[in-house]
Amino acid sequence: MRMKKTWLAVALVLIFGAFIFVLLNDKVSVSASEIALVDQGWRAHFSVPLKKSAATSGGVFINNDKGEKITVDSRIENGGKTVYVNGLKPGSYTLHVKRNAVAGKLFKVFPIHVVSFTVHESLESVKGEKELVAYFSDLKKRQKDSIFSMNRLEESRVSEDKDVSSSQAGDADYSTTNNQVDGIDESDFVKTDGEYIYTAISSGNITITDIRNPNELKKAGEIKIGEDFYANQLFLHGDLLVVLGEKFKENAIQHKFFSSNRMMPGVNMTTANIYDVSKKEKPKLIRQVGAEGYINGARKSGDILYFVTNLQPQFWAMDDMDPNFLRPQISDSKKDNNTTALDYKEITIMPGAMEPTYTVITAIDLASPAQSKVVTKGYLGASEQLYMSKEHLYLTASVYNEIETKNDDRDMVVWNMGANQSELFKFTLKGTAVEFHSSTSVKGTILNQFSMDEHEGYLRLVTTEGNARDDRSPSENHLIILDESLKTVGSVEGLAKGERIYSARFMGDKAYMVTFKETDPLFVIDVAEPTAPKVLGELKIPGFSNYLHPLDETHLIGFGSDTVVEKNPAGGEPNIVTQGMKISLFDVSDFNSPKEQDSVIIGGKGTYSQLQNDHKALFQHKERNLFGFPIMVYHESKKNSEGELEFDGVGAVIYEITAENGIVLKADLTEKSQGEQYSEYEKEIHRLIYSKESIYTISMQEINQYSMDNYSKTGTLAIQ
Repeated sequence: MRMKKTWLAVALVLIFGAFIFVLLNDKVSVSASEIALVDQGWRAHFSVPLKKSAATSGGVFINNDKGEKITVDSRIENGGKTVYVNGLKPGSYTLHVKRNAVAGKLFKVFPIHVVSFTVHESLESVKGEKELVAYFSDLKKRQKDSIFSMNRLEESRVSEDKDVSSSQAGDADYSTTNNQVDGIDESDFVKTDGEYIYTAISSGNITITDIRNPNELKKAGEIKIGEDFYANQLFLHGDLLVVLGEKFKENAIQHKFFSSNRMMPGVNMTTANIYDVSKKEKPKLIRQVGAEGYINGARKSGDILYFVTNLQPQFWAMDDMDPNFLRPQISDSKKDNNTTALDYKEITIMPGAMEPTYTVITAIDLASPAQSKVVTKGYLGASEQLYMSKEHLYLTASVYNEIETKNDDRDMVVWNMGANQSELFKFTLKGTAVEFHSSTSVKGTILNQFSMDEHEGYLRLVTTEGNARDDRSPSENHLIILDESLKTVGSVEGLAKGERIYSARFMGDKAYMVTFKETDPLFVIDVAEPTAPKVLGELKIPGFSNYLHPLDETHLIGFGSDTVVEKNPAGGEPNIVTQGMKISLFDVSDFNSPKEQDSVIIGGKGTYSQLQNDHKALFQHKERNLFGFPIMVYHESKKNSEGELEFDGVGAVIYEITAENGIVLKADLTEKSQGEQYSEYEKEIHRLIYSKESIYTISMQEINQYSMDNYSKTGTLAIQ
C-alpha cells in the first residue's frame, strides 16, 4: 500500500510539473506589420488560433495613442489565426490580446502582449536614417531567438488587350518569346529579330549569329561580358540589346563583424547593360544601370524596361556597419558607375511588411537610353510572383505562420512553410513612374504568374490554402476576384480538397485550373460575372499539367507528366509515380463537360522538358500549328528490380496540334543515346526558334538549322 501511495505521489508531481512546463513554455507568437493604410485595414497573424468570439467579447481590443480603448470594426479570420482591423483613422494604435482569447488550452504565455502599429492616409516615404534603423532594429529583436526562413530570398530568384496571348509577334515571320500578356515582353536568354539570333547561354558571353542567308550560318559578333558579370536575360528593342545579369561589386565599408582588417563583403547588383547593336560586329555599350539584389522578374512595355530585384541587407550586423548599407545600393554609368545608397525619399515600408527584405523596382526609358532618367524605388516587403499588364504591376508575398518548438531548453520560433495567406501589392505604371496603388491579403499561396490575370479592371487569381500532404488539415483551392481597389467581389472556394494547384490559365471570361494528388482534375470556371464566378465542369484524368497554353477559344494544351498509381507496400494511401512527359489536348467547347480529346506520352520515368518549369521554352509557329520544346528522354530499366533509369536521348520534338487532327508528331530532333548513362548539359537544347522557312535549336555549344518543310538539318554553327 505504501508503495502504491509513493508511485501515486510521483505521478501527481510529474503531472503537475508537466502542467507548469506547459504554462511557462507554451507561448503564442504574433507577427504583424507596423504600417497600415486607412482604406485597407491592418492584420496581425498568430501562431495558434484565437476564439471566434475574441473580437466581440473583449479578448482582443485596440487602444489609441492616448491609451483609450476604442470601438473598431474587427474580425477573426484564417481559422482564428488572423485578426483583421478596419475603419481606423490615421494615427498610432496598439492591439491587446488577453490570455482567454486563445482557443483550446486554458493557459498561454504571450511573448508579445501588445502589438503597436500606425495607420496612414497614404503610403509615405521613410523619413530618414532614424526611422529605417528603428525598423530593422525591431525586426532584429523579434528574430533574435528565431529560425528565420532565409530561403525566402532564394525562392524569389527562382515570374490588357487580350487574354489569349501567343509566342508570335503579330505578322512577323519569326519567333518571339512566349509571353503571357500581349504587348508585354518578357526577358529570355535567347532572342531573335528574324535576321540575327542573340544568345546568352554560352561561356557567359553574348553571341550574335547571322541567319539572313539560310544557306550559311555565321557568327556576326560577340559581347565579352567579363568575369565579374553573369549574363542570363536579354531584351531586344530595335537596335538595342539589353543584357540583364548579376554583377558583384566590392565596397569599402569597415565592418567589425568581419574583423577590423577586412572589408565588408561586396554587394550583388542586378545590372542592365544596354548595347547599341546596329553594328553587329562591334556592339557598343551605351549605358549600365544596376540595383542591388537578385532578380525577381523583368518586363518591357513599349519603350519602358522594368526589372524587379529582392534584397535582404545584413541587418543582423547593423550595430557594426554604416547605416547606409541598410538601404539598397544603386549604380549608373551616367553617374560614374559607383554604387550609392538609394535616397530615403525613394524608400517606403509596404503595408503588411513583416520581413527585412526589400523589393526594388527599376524603370528606364529605352527611347533615349543614354540620357533618360533611371527611376529606382525600394519597398520594404518581400516579393515572390510577378504579373504585369500594360497599366499595372502586381507582386505577391507569402505570409508564413509561426509555430513554437523547443531547442536546447529554449523557446524558439520557426516558420511554418505551409503558408495560409499571401500579401498582394499593386503598382500603377505610367512610363518610368511606378507608384504604389493598393494592397490586400488573400487566402492561400499563389503558384506563379499564370495564377493571376487582369481583365476589364478586375484581377482574377487562384490560390492553394494549406498543405496537400497534411491529412489532418487538408489543402483546398480558391478562385478569387478583386476589383480595382483589390477588394474581393467574388470567389469560388474549397475546390479539390487535399490537392494543390499545378497550373492555371485565364482565357477571356473563363478560368482553367489543374490540381493534382492522384488524378488531374481540370476545372472550367466561369468568371464572366466577377461577383458570381462558378464552376462549370471538371475533368479527371491520370497525370497532371504543369503548363496550360491556349490553342483557340475552345481548346487548350496541357504540358506535364503522366502518372501511375502503385500499391503502397507499407499500407495506407497508394504511391503516385511520375512517368513520361504528357501532352494533352483539352476540348472545352462544352464548358460543362470538358474532354481530353487527345494525348501523347513521351518516354518513361525520368523524362523531362524545361517547358514543365519554364513557359518560355515553348516553340510555336501559329500559321503552321506547330508546337515544340526541348526534351531529355529516359525510361525505367527492366534489367533489374532497382528501377534504375536508362537514358534514351536528348534534343527537341515538334508537334502539329489542331482541334481537327489532335496531336501529330512532325519532327523528332533528339540525338539518340550511344550508351551514355545521362545527357551532357552542353548538348542539351535550351530553345527552339524559327525565322522564315528555317527552325533553329540552340544549345550551349551550337546552333543547328533545320528545314521547316522536311525537318532535315541544313546547317550547324559552333558558338562556344
